[in-house]
Amino acid sequence: MEKISNKVFGGERPLFEIHNVELDHVRITFGESGVKECSNIVCRNCYFEGKYPLWHVKGSDIRNCYFAPGSRSAIWYSDDMHMEDCVINGPKFFREMKNLSLKNVTVNDADETFWGIDGLKLENVVLHEGTYPFMHCRNVKVDGLVSDAKYVFQYSRDIEIRNAKIDTKDSFWEVDNVTVYDSELNGEFLGWHSRGLRLVNCHISGEQPLCYAKDLVLENCTFDAECDRAFEYSTVQADIRGHIKSVKNPASGRIVADSIGEIILDENIKKPADCEILTRA
Repeated sequence: MEKISNKVFGGERPLFEIHNVELDHVRITFGESGVKECSNIVCRNCYFEGKYPLWHVKGSDIRNCYFAPGSRSAIWYSDDMHMEDCVINGPKFFREMKNLSLKNVTVNDADETFWGIDGLKLENVVLHEGTYPFMHCRNVKVDGLVSDAKYVFQYSRDIEIRNAKIDTKDSFWEVDNVTVYDSELNGEFLGWHSRGLRLVNCHISGEQPLCYAKDLVLENCTFDAECDRAFEYSTVQADIRGHIKSVKNPASGRIVADSIGEIILDENIKKPADCEILTRA
């Protein structure tokens, strides 16, 4: 493998169509498409400033690198990529990719990041700021995620999440086949219009969670004190530990909690309107 060390590149496509190359302590300055239409690329201790630095790259390993705020839309259409111990300060990263894995990565501008990824693996990843990360993703595995970005995991499917803390609103909308284990989910309108959403050992907060959901399952979950009007129009099987402030108009299934402050069943309930609601006390 050819090695390029301690170099600075700028302008338009300075490293176009390189293959089987290691970049070590390389700086891609302001310009566009620094590494494009390439394959088998290794990046170590590199600094990326310009736009679109890694597009159409097939097979890459990126470690201990920094992506400056100007490196917007940096990595698109690049398959079979592993990134580790990196910091990203640019928006709109990772689009239309297959087989992407990140470990120990911090994304400080998560705006419109991780769109259309098939085969995404995250381990100890932090997301800050921005909106709509993880749109239209599929085949996702997460172990260790901290995120305060808004509207996470919408229109995505086939996802397994463990050990996450997600502070957001409108998360997990229109998802299919998602399981979340041992996590904290904070924010309004969680899981609306979801299909096959399963929450195991999770703590939930925010107004009106888990409404309009189909085939919703909760196992050994807890609710914040102000978490109210849950499960409206949902088909649900829920095992809730502790207290839940209120349940409103679930469509069908079974809800069991230690205690429930208010059960709202009014004229707007939808058929079959036969959900069993029980308390253990």
